[in-house]
Amino acid sequence: MKLRGRVSLKPKLSYTLRSWLPILQADLSSLEETLREFSKENPYIEIKSGFEKTDQKYIDIFYSNKKTSLSEIIENKNTQRKSLEEFLQEQIHPSLFPTEKSRKIAYKIIEWINEEGYFSADTKKLAEELKVKEEEIERVRQRFCYLDPPGIGAKDLKESFLFQLQDLDIEDKLYKRVKELIENLNNPEKFENKKEFQEAIKILKKFKNPPAIEFMRDSDIQVVADIFITVNDNEIEVKLNGDYYPDIVIDVKESELKEEFVKKKIKEARNLVNALNMRKETLYKLALMIVEYQYDFFLGGEIKPMKLEDMAKELEYNPSTISRAISNKYIACNRGVIPIKRFFTRALDEEVSNSAVKNFIMEVIKKEDRKKPLSDSKIVSLIEEKFNIKIGRRTVAKYRQQMNIEGSSKRKKLYALELECVF
Repeated sequence: MKLRGRVSLKPKLSYTLRSWLPILQADLSSLEETLREFSKENPYIEIKSGFEKTDQKYIDIFYSNKKTSLSEIIENKNTQRKSLEEFLQEQIHPSLFPTEKSRKIAYKIIEWINEEGYFSADTKKLAEELKVKEEEIERVRQRFCYLDPPGIGAKDLKESFLFQLQDLDIEDKLYKRVKELIENLNNPEKFENKKEFQEAIKILKKFKNPPAIEFMRDSDIQVVADIFITVNDNEIEVKLNGDYYPDIVIDVKESELKEEFVKKKIKEARNLVNALNMRKETLYKLALMIVEYQYDFFLGGEIKPMKLEDMAKELEYNPSTISRAISNKYIACNRGVIPIKRFFTRALDEEVSNSAVKNFIMEVIKKEDRKKPLSDSKIVSLIEEKFNIKIGRRTVAKYRQQMNIEGSSKRKKLYALELECVF
């Protein structure tokens, strides 16, 4: 198999960090607006929309080539977003829904998630249709708090925020304060004199409402892939979606070039151009590394856990820079349009991934004393001793639930039942 890139980019270091990082973090849909913010005070910069440019390009192709169907042109543009239903179905894995029954219930729940991302079914009627207990449906639905987008599958705004809170790894005190605010959404001001209030408010403001806002048909938000990855014969090809990039045009008269003010503004304009090129270069390098790590996935296999820190080290960037680079970015391949962040394992610190901790939890529980199962607090102590990291008890409980492992008291009862069955 050969890995071939279609573009060649050389590093350009004449850019300012101030402009590069926001440009790197912006998705393609908001990139033009980000560039315009930087160009507001520079009369010599003109930003030409990549979307308008691309739309006209595809119209020209359609009329100049009668053999190209309209559906093919739309497909080539690749701006269509994956449906919410498809996106959720891809996340119904045995690790979270271990039994055929739980997966069947999960798929049915997805059918009853409305456009905003809320669960809209009558649980009683749904239970009758599936011939299961209402409690079973509710138990499976609660696991949706671990799916993307955060908050999906909740019954209302309050529960959606609680789902999104469950997805965060924050200190217990702050967690309790945010939860308190969620439970009093109509009157959060009464807590403004309490500790952690301002920090809790900042977290609340980041929550999505409604949870499926990125998938809503009437929303202006749409997924535009930054990277195209295709498999043809024995080649994997990596290509930037350059057609949708805005153009930065520097427009200045030669007679003005001697003025100091003009020189300064032209330098700023060139730095902005370099910053945009650095964005392209960084994402392209990142895509090449993803293909190298996830080679089997693009050939039909499973995604392998990747650590953001490993990628940062390989590319010689700070992990925070890579985090910005993958934020709201997508790869379009023969397996769909995939958020880049899905290829990465969330890290607990610079050395330890959550998957390593999950594996450790599973191992210590397998070897635990069945008469005295390990509490989550005890598991926290074992993790901190093993990995030399700080981790919250609630985080351990969340990982345990994701692996469908019961709490210590429930495990003790199950062990006792197993013993009775032996005799």
